[in-house]
Amino acid sequence: MRARIVAVLALLLVTACSNGSSSGDSDAKTIALFLPESKTTRYEAFDRPLFEAKVKALCADCKILYSNADQDAAKQQQQIEAALTQGADALVLDAVDAGAVAPLVNQAKQKDVPVIAYDRLITGITYEYYVSFNNVRVGEMQGQALLDALTKAGTADTGQIVMINGAPTDPSSADYKKGAHNVLDGKVKIGREFDTPDWSPDKAQQEMEQSITALGRQSIVGVLSANDGMAGGAIAAMKRAGYTTLPPITGQDAELAAVQRILTGEQYMTIYLDIRSEAEKAAELAVAMVKGEKPTAPTKVGEIPAFLLDPIPVTADKVGDTIVKDGFYRAADLCTAEVKAACDRQGIK
Repeated sequence: MRARIVAVLALLLVTACSNGSSSGDSDAKTIALFLPESKTTRYEAFDRPLFEAKVKALCADCKILYSNADQDAAKQQQQIEAALTQGADALVLDAVDAGAVAPLVNQAKQKDVPVIAYDRLITGITYEYYVSFNNVRVGEMQGQALLDALTKAGTADTGQIVMINGAPTDPSSADYKKGAHNVLDGKVKIGREFDTPDWSPDKAQQEMEQSITALGRQSIVGVLSANDGMAGGAIAAMKRAGYTTLPPITGQDAELAAVQRILTGEQYMTIYLDIRSEAEKAAELAVAMVKGEKPTAPTKVGEIPAFLLDPIPVTADKVGDTIVKDGFYRAADLCTAEVKAACDRQGIK
């Protein structure tokens, strides 16, 4: 009899502990992060781990749901729907297609789930915050850097440039494009211009190959590429076409391969985005919102409270004082055997 009583008491104790644990879990808040693709290396290498680390530092018991859409708008819609079904308390959303996610942002609003548009603006709808960089300024910096390089080479008025813009489904692309045109229009001849689906390096390579065929190798004096991945595609096309000296080409994101190309002279510049600040600001806002707080934003984009960070143009002589100094990459990672002599020239060790 005594053994049966002990067994019953033990069962009650286990049940009580189990119920207590379950209750604790239900009180934990869930933050869902949605990133658009992985071809651009920054998302998996920087945005995701930096965001997750900051959330955990600020809210140890917060749960993070992570999804990458692999540049598939329908897949991202399904991921958002799944997160809302699982009870996400806040969404941080870098949209593949800003138009496609608008109904889901509305759905989140109906469930009182706050939304942060991360890196890319979601248009035509209201939500809590937008965290990104000053994208028109990014395009202006790219355009100015290219114009400066062409002016220095004396080729600004002797040939044509190719513009390789980003994905038409990404509102940021329109801002980069606008900024570049603000600087370049009337000062250089634009021989070919493309809006590149999916920000695809492969498609950028094809666009550059078409441009070389149409315009002639000798007439192309510069390339305005909206990001580093597409710059890599354009460079591959030019090398394949037999260029011995590459014209100046711009980029964005400070991808490792791009920074190495800048140091060795294959790519002229990149826009360095302090992704740590961007990811951590989004994490701070998400944690604040699941705790019922509403921080004040310094500006607005349309009706959306916004935090817009400053982009930094980086040429070879600036790599050490920006990207390396900030710890974005270590000198040891940049200065591989093929790049070491270039690093030495810039004093990067």
